[in-house]
Amino acid sequence: MIITRPRDYSRIRDNLESVRAKKVFVVGCGECATQSETGGEPQVLDMKARLEASGYDVVGWTVVEIPCNTNVTKLALRKHAGSADEADAFVVLACGAGTQSVAEARPGKPAFPGLESAFLGNVVRHGVFDERCSMCGECVLDRTGGICPVTTCPKGLLNGPCGAMWQGRCDVLGDGRECVFVRIRERLEAQGRDEPGTIAPKDHSRKRKPGSVDVRTRGKSGGES
Repeated sequence: MIITRPRDYSRIRDNLESVRAKKVFVVGCGECATQSETGGEPQVLDMKARLEASGYDVVGWTVVEIPCNTNVTKLALRKHAGSADEADAFVVLACGAGTQSVAEARPGKPAFPGLESAFLGNVVRHGVFDERCSMCGECVLDRTGGICPVTTCPKGLLNGPCGAMWQGRCDVLGDGRECVFVRIRERLEAQGRDEPGTIAPKDHSRKRKPGSVDVRTRGKSGGES
């Protein structure tokens, strides 16, 4: 799940003023941003009210079921074609992928993000999310008991704790949580497995940007990058 947080409203307003927008269409997200309570229907309606209080004419709004799916976003905006065409700009309460889908669906109109994309998160419990994966393209979870040191260690270390670890606790975070390498050792011991040994430095070429996957050609040359 992509975890988002609200963008500073003054920046959204500055974006709209930069293109002299008067009429605005607000787009929300029915998936991740709804779960993190940043871009569901309540937040879309709150943004609508804030924009109207600032003097903007909100000509329409919608919560797209899967806004990171460009075709789904295009279809959703077609259902609101009249108001979407009337708008001078869009404010999108979704991750960066959702904002880019709206921009592609209506390339002649500015689409401004209303949220900041924070991290790829696990749902710990309702309303609580932890960052556990950095999408590095070279996963080591098979060697570390399913715990990612790249993400969970503040320094992204691969081969054991730094000098700031004290009595099994991470001194960098300073909140008393256990050092990730202590957790990894305990997890592997509980599974009757040996320690991971030396893990080679990351091959950053595996995380080339922009990434692209075409499942139609997976297994063939050029199918994934």
